[in-house]
Amino acid sequence: MTVSSEDDLAGLKRIGRIVAEALEIMGKAIEPGITERELDRIGRAYLDAAGARPAPEMVYGFPGATCISVNERIAHGIPGDRRIEPGDLVNIDVSAEKDGYFADTGASFAVPPVTRRVERLCRDGRRAMWAGLRQVGTGKPLAGIGRAVGDFARKNGYTLVRNLASHGVGLSLHEEPTEIATWPDASERRIMTEGLVFTVEPFLSLGAEFAEDGDDPWTLYSRPRAPTVQYEHTVVATRSGPLVLTMPGQ
Repeated sequence: MTVSSEDDLAGLKRIGRIVAEALEIMGKAIEPGITERELDRIGRAYLDAAGARPAPEMVYGFPGATCISVNERIAHGIPGDRRIEPGDLVNIDVSAEKDGYFADTGASFAVPPVTRRVERLCRDGRRAMWAGLRQVGTGKPLAGIGRAVGDFARKNGYTLVRNLASHGVGLSLHEEPTEIATWPDASERRIMTEGLVFTVEPFLSLGAEFAEDGDDPWTLYSRPRAPTVQYEHTVVATRSGPLVLTMPGQ
């Protein structure tokens, strides 16, 4: 969507804060022994209390309020009875709707003890996302996001998953502009317009280059199998740069 009024912006900020705080609460609840389903219930309870509806469930009939993907599962994981264990890498993706507006956010959490490589991967996953976010602004090329993330990944010895892209969001969960690459894409020619709302969500990895289907209709796995993280914000392109909507407490 394109923000066209103060009401639009207020509505987006409201749902952006809600999904950000749900993600924060879920992240703090991660500990060895908790199940994916229990984590999902925590997220659902927060969204319900805030008057928001889980977007994957609402839009696609996804079997959960949030997506929880552990280790080799890197996206769209169905919350089940798997227990979180020490050393696990847990990705949580939270998207929701309130008053007709949608926002989408996500983060990866390493459960101690973990190796220094995984600690560094998590730190650099956030840095890769911000490398892309810093390219957001009115009149700038969408391709700048992928170039910046790609430069960061190459310089720091990482790979990028190249078939999970960023996307427009706002009045629906996935909308124009679709398939915004968070890797270098020479074919990308689109320009960010004032008020454009979309996500920035690179998947940074220690070797994976693609996501592949698993045994259910939803869960995606790294290919080749390798530790992979995703960090995501919903952002508005403005003349003064990126306006990040999915920050707790804003």
